[in-house]
Amino acid sequence: MAIDLVKSSSVTPARLAAFEILKRVEDGAYASVLLASREEELNPLDRALCHELVMGVLRRQLWLDRLMEFYANRKVTELDAGVRLVLRLGLYQLRFLSRIPPSAAVNEAVNLVQLARLRSAGALVNAVLRRATREPHVDPANGIEDPIERVAVATSHPEWLIERWTKAFGSEEAEAFARANNEPAPVAFRVVKHRALEAEVVEYLQRAGAEVVRSKVANGAWRITGAGSLLSALVAEGRVYVQDEASQLIAEVLEPKAGQWVLDLCAAPGSKTSQIADLSGDTTIVVASDVHEHRLRTLIQTAKSHGLTGMRYLVLDGLQPLPLIGATFDRVLLDAPCSGTGTLRRNPEIRWRISPDDISDLSRRQKRLILNAARVVKPGGRLIYSTCSVERDENEDVVQSFLENNDSFRASELPLDRSLVTSSSAARTWPHRQGTDGFFVSAFERKRE
Repeated sequence: MAIDLVKSSSVTPARLAAFEILKRVEDGAYASVLLASREEELNPLDRALCHELVMGVLRRQLWLDRLMEFYANRKVTELDAGVRLVLRLGLYQLRFLSRIPPSAAVNEAVNLVQLARLRSAGALVNAVLRRATREPHVDPANGIEDPIERVAVATSHPEWLIERWTKAFGSEEAEAFARANNEPAPVAFRVVKHRALEAEVVEYLQRAGAEVVRSKVANGAWRITGAGSLLSALVAEGRVYVQDEASQLIAEVLEPKAGQWVLDLCAAPGSKTSQIADLSGDTTIVVASDVHEHRLRTLIQTAKSHGLTGMRYLVLDGLQPLPLIGATFDRVLLDAPCSGTGTLRRNPEIRWRISPDDISDLSRRQKRLILNAARVVKPGGRLIYSTCSVERDENEDVVQSFLENNDSFRASELPLDRSLVTSSSAARTWPHRQGTDGFFVSAFERKRE
């Protein structure tokens, strides 16, 4: 979606940046990457507002579009793409950001539509938003008779996803999960033990005014609020690493030991890889591989920042037979590429991009990946399979298919809290239950001959 902007100071930096980011997201970019790239040019207040606007609009997109149709008396598909974005931003501020005066939200939206060379739509934008200020209690989900459509609009998810989750988990669970996807994810981190002492880092943050709470989900994980730039500074120093609590569970399940050889088959960007090395005190030999060489560079930089030296790097396509000699690894981690439906709080645009066919295709790929990963596990060694998806096709179905076609492996018990375990060899986490990303993990042991 190409929209030329004219130079103007009539729109605040936060709203202009949010508009530009949302344009690029509609063209296929990822919001989190774009938000990070704009941080330095915005002051802290503008940065916070820009983040709120971008993530809020993406999370509430369907609800906002239905609201827009009510106030505009026309389908959103009849509106120019740029006008839709301006109205989403304006309506989001009017309905979700009470600290912003309605007049400011309306005026800046009109200025923004002019800035985007869409002057002819200025009157429409003004009329729609002023009507919204006069009729502030309209809820487009009210009155929808079909329960799937009603939940889809209320929680702003595609109908096919709500229908899918309702069939898989039940209506109450599906709605609770969908609503949780619209809440900001808490910030979690781990202390890099190779670089710092956990107690000292936590005490430092608490003395500086941050609220730091030990995770109830993952050992070594902490939740933090009110850190400001303190956490960023510690990350830059290589002393802490920001990582969701559920993601931190995977290295726990792998249980690396000194002297072991570990393969992380789809390693980039390296959160779990670096954690595995750090957990063992950098005494394991961790081989990190990925099909994309440029993504491995991020991992290499992380390892350098954390002072980890026991890592090796390979560019490998896990969908092909691995060019490795025999069954050589004590531990193999396959954190498989997936739909990411467990991360919709952090990546809300995913819900508008994926399709049922995508999930089916990913499941087929995951079944190939796990077969190739299994071939390099030594007898007595363990294979860990994980995703950040909540879809059965990508989780339980992959595990079932693997065990049915590999009598040399048995399911292995997980060293996790029983509240997370769904079967003898699998566990799940959920945004609406644990407050973490939605993760799945399962473990297998190769039988000794």
